[in-house]
Amino acid sequence: MSKPLELFIGIMSGTSLDGIDAVLMATNGTQAELKACTRHPFAPDLRQRLLAVAKGAAISAQHWGELDTELGQAYAEIVRQLLQESGTDASQVRAIGCHGQTVWHQPKGDLPFSLQLGDGNRLAALTGIITINDFRRKDMALGGQGAPLVPAFHQQVLADEQQVRIVVNIGGIANITLLDPTKAVSGYDVGPGNMLMDAWCQQQWGQPYDKDAAFGLQGKVSGELLARLLNEPWLALPAPKSTGRELFSPSWLAAQLKACVTPLSPVDVQATLAEFSARAIVDQVQKCSIHTDLPRLLLVCGGGGHNPLLMQRLTALLPNWQVTTTNSAGVDMDAMEAMAFAWLAHQTLNGLAGNLPAVTGASRPAILGAIHLPG
Repeated sequence: MSKPLELFIGIMSGTSLDGIDAVLMATNGTQAELKACTRHPFAPDLRQRLLAVAKGAAISAQHWGELDTELGQAYAEIVRQLLQESGTDASQVRAIGCHGQTVWHQPKGDLPFSLQLGDGNRLAALTGIITINDFRRKDMALGGQGAPLVPAFHQQVLADEQQVRIVVNIGGIANITLLDPTKAVSGYDVGPGNMLMDAWCQQQWGQPYDKDAAFGLQGKVSGELLARLLNEPWLALPAPKSTGRELFSPSWLAAQLKACVTPLSPVDVQATLAEFSARAIVDQVQKCSIHTDLPRLLLVCGGGGHNPLLMQRLTALLPNWQVTTTNSAGVDMDAMEAMAFAWLAHQTLNGLAGNLPAVTGASRPAILGAIHLPG
């Protein structure tokens, strides 16, 4: 008999800094039922300060602490909003799993680390709900990348014995999860998802992202720029691997553009960036070793699933795959990552591992996160 479902809240704010997602989810570790979800954009001033830190701006210890506190308060506010909208009392929720806001991810070097802001103590105190955050650093302490963590959740809710499925999460960064019933789960970051497209759109047109690919669809792909982008050495590194804004930054893009001989219009750059994101994903999908005649399904989640140009290119470049979104498999593509951190909270409170060493490179499975009690 399956264990009873309990309510958990998951909170996610990703590298694209486009806002905070929160979900109310019922789970017992193997089943996951989305009950409610909500979203709130960052206040413009907070977003700009977070962007500055993520780009390496030097700030004082005072401002660092204030950002941590302010994010904790913002997360608490979205929890209150979610509870009110769903008609749920805080006492009904077992715990909150909060990813926090990544401001620096450094998985390589002499001192690897990943830093997420958002005071878990404050979130627990303001909501009255046990809060678990800081999910990535235990995996890194065990020699892993601390990312991606979502493939373990993909395995629970999307694996199918009758199909080979690759889940492509296209947030600021894109990552893939290979769910092949004939082998162990694998997954890793593959490159920029929406991050460069969003940054260019903000720089050129003052828009947060390229809604409906309105700009990208007007442009033509530059073969010269695309070749330079695809020549980035990180793309050729073997898994496990993870990346972020520290590499695929506006300054990295500016250097590639400066090296181009042929001047490009802004819409041509936007079209090329969409092609780059698609190609980075497709190159890794094609490298997956699949020795079975089972049907192949590519399931997209995250904001990239709303970009018609990106979806068109994935479909065209992968003729042997059925390309769709996770909605078709019963999991809301916009809620996926927040749901994963609700699930990770369940794992932690039940003393269960939340990482997949084959994905992150950690030396062993581990219980992830720091637990903050409200009292």
